[in-house]
Amino acid sequence: MRFGIMIVPEDRWQVAREKWQRADQMGFDHAWTYDHLNWRAFREREWFPAVPTMTAAALATARVRVGVLVASPNLRHPVHLAKDVTALDDISAGRLILGIGSGAPGFDATMSRRTEWSRRERADRFEEYLRLTDLLLTQPVTDFDGRYYVAKQVHSHPLCRQRPRVPFAVAASGPRGLRLAARYGQYWATTGDPNRFESGPYERALPVLRRQVAALERACAEVGRDPATLRRLLVAGPSVGGVLASKDAFFDAAGRFAEAGVTDLVVQWPRPDEPFEGKVAVLDEVAEELDTRGDDQEAR
Repeated sequence: MRFGIMIVPEDRWQVAREKWQRADQMGFDHAWTYDHLNWRAFREREWFPAVPTMTAAALATARVRVGVLVASPNLRHPVHLAKDVTALDDISAGRLILGIGSGAPGFDATMSRRTEWSRRERADRFEEYLRLTDLLLTQPVTDFDGRYYVAKQVHSHPLCRQRPRVPFAVAASGPRGLRLAARYGQYWATTGDPNRFESGPYERALPVLRRQVAALERACAEVGRDPATLRRLLVAGPSVGGVLASKDAFFDAAGRFAEAGVTDLVVQWPRPDEPFEGKVAVLDEVAEELDTRGDDQEAR
């Protein structure tokens, strides 16, 4: 299993830089931030946008892969997203992962919009959004005339450093979204139960994860994809709780998630209060154990 860390973009850079650099030094495989204008309990707190945060993080780190979870139609046109992505992939020396999803309804989605999209329109937009973003990142010139998005003679120079493009981590839970993850993703991303908005014991998430993984494998079969080629990434914290209660809890959860089919586990950087309240000391213990286990595997 691979392990990642999610860093809420709430700190001024003098503080945030230390977190990103520590994540790099701790040996995590990937480090992420959220892509929102504001988000849930942070609406009245300091919150910094993803693209400049990711740019700074890429320059402040040397080894860890960096990414956003998730970019969505809520905030950017695919042309603007693709231009940002190619620049970030270059700045990070090919370490970028693009988390991409349909985006949630709510105040974050309606700050710059008169009317909220219906659930059906959101799903339709997302399918078109993924298709166009894929084209923009894999071909030098793109013309696209969709129902929601248009691209006219968009020249993509340079293309991504990673080929054929940066890997996508596609967030999805329903049948249609899972087929999109199977078609376009190098990762499938989930936070567990999509209808749960408060944290609960991680054991409670296991039946949901098993059902989701089974549905993902069926979606792979439907599009002709070998499910073994698609990584399964779980973001703990928003609904899956208790993973960083202790070092033992972390490795117990990781083992259970691996048995359920998860290949990548992302935990939240511990905060002094909710959401994601916890102790950085536990994170240090986890990182030390991961480093020891890595050394043991190399020795074998």
